[in-house]
Amino acid sequence: MGTHSGNGGSVKVDGELVAEVVSFDLTIRIGTIDDSAMGDEWESYITHLKGWSGTMNCHWDESDTDGQNALTIGTEVALSLGPEGHASGDMVYSGTAIVEEIGISASKDSVVSRNFTFRGKGPLVEAAVTP
Repeated sequence: MGTHSGNGGSVKVDGELVAEVVSFDLTIRIGTIDDSAMGDEWESYITHLKGWSGTMNCHWDESDTDGQNALTIGTEVALSLGPEGHASGDMVYSGTAIVEEIGISASKDSVVSRNFTFRGKGPLVEAAVTP
């Protein structure tokens, strides 16, 4: 498969599309533990726990009760990030996330934006949307 335009992407919170999404970032990581010992010539590591986190930026839409307004500090939500969208066959990343930060940015020469930071609670599942 080739490249994709981010313009087709979408985000769902508890199954509802979030309005006015401009961008999102997703980071998937694994922790490491140093298992080097005295006398070793090189550092050595073993893998540890996996985790995920990210951000989402939107044009502020105070009427989006099931999307933007469902994301309040400390709330656990079912989050689904679709880089291609949420149509049949599109790959999505889904899991439970905790909303850690919310920011609002306003400037005289731009659209008011709302920014969200989230951290995964448990596994992140990558799967294709089924009909």
